[in-house]
Amino acid sequence: MNDHKHISAIEQYVIDFVIKLRDKHHLNQEAIGNIIGVDRTFITRVENLKSRAKYNLGHINKLADHFGLSPKDFLPERPMQQ
Repeated sequence: MNDHKHISAIEQYVIDFVIKLRDKHHLNQEAIGNIIGVDRTFITRVENLKSRAKYNLGHINKLADHFGLSPKDFLPERPMQQ
């Protein structure tokens, strides 16, 4: 995980989880954008360490539904230190 001040550890955890999910299913950023109803450039900004863009609960819910997961699967098992 990174320690950038503009994004919390839990937000970075979710971003990393989605990147791993995307890679596992051989999907590009545009495909993830289509699933959650946003433009590919939003996904690019989310994955850019210098950007403040991040997934919201609605995005997580749509991704969970698409991949047959629970929204809680996108979160760590334990609270994360900031």
